[in-house]
Amino acid sequence: MPLIVISGFPASGKTKRALELKSYFESRGKRVHHISENKAIPKAGFHKNVYFADSQKEKMVRSDLKSEALRLLDKESVVILDAGNYIKGYRYELFCATKAARSTQCTLFCGVQNDRAWEFNCSRCGVEPEDLSKVEDESLLDNSNIAYSKEIFEGLCMRFEEPHGNCRWDSPLFVSFPDDELEFENIYSALFESKPLPPNQSTQNPPLSSTNYVFELDRLTQEIVSDVLAARKIGILGPVPIKNSQIKVEIPGNMTAIQLNRLRRQFLNYSKLHHATTSTLDKVPQLFVQFLNSNCGSGS
Repeated sequence: MPLIVISGFPASGKTKRALELKSYFESRGKRVHHISENKAIPKAGFHKNVYFADSQKEKMVRSDLKSEALRLLDKESVVILDAGNYIKGYRYELFCATKAARSTQCTLFCGVQNDRAWEFNCSRCGVEPEDLSKVEDESLLDNSNIAYSKEIFEGLCMRFEEPHGNCRWDSPLFVSFPDDELEFENIYSALFESKPLPPNQSTQNPPLSSTNYVFELDRLTQEIVSDVLAARKIGILGPVPIKNSQIKVEIPGNMTAIQLNRLRRQFLNYSKLHHATTSTLDKVPQLFVQFLNSNCGSGS
């Protein structure tokens, strides 16, 4: 049921903390799902530094990580999302999704000074900072031990949006520096001894009432994808109006049919899993448009 969102600079010890949490919760009889960015990147066929140099590749894997985390949410398991999670808008999306699932969530921020994180980064491949260029074939190394290049490291640090405890989507927030002991008991209490936030109108999923809901959901989303592709085919590169949606589809003009259908399948899977339905299905077009814009727009 609970979700732990780990956030931090590159080489700040996120995976180390994730494994410590996994061991702790398993010792307390909980089933734990460790979702690792270090595993997702090579699984998607990318080298680490190539991946972080391409925003489109980042969006694709981030979307996969989020979908996997939400798919695994249930009443018995602890889901640990081990990734940079450096975009506050992305963390807000996770917060809304866990709230809609009536789950609990906390954020663990792995704090570290830039210089020390760079030292940790360089130690991953056993070379000094000025010698990182000697590591040419990343496929020969375990992904978690691959060092970031200086350019990628500095870029990620610069883009990092630090979690703050006064933001509801980052709260409750736990901060851990490299030499600290994790607050295991407090984290456990935040996840298992507190009530989930009640869903509000923006996150509440109405109950399923239509027996052919899945069929109609598939049909409606396919029609929207077809409308977007048809608009692109005739040269319309701006926002595309959608029937029964007050907002328009605003996605990159170079978005392909394969990419759109991939997002459509993610939306279908999430909707079926969480029964995100309405009695008349009249809200589905707008929900799907919001999903597309969120996952393809400038802030996704």
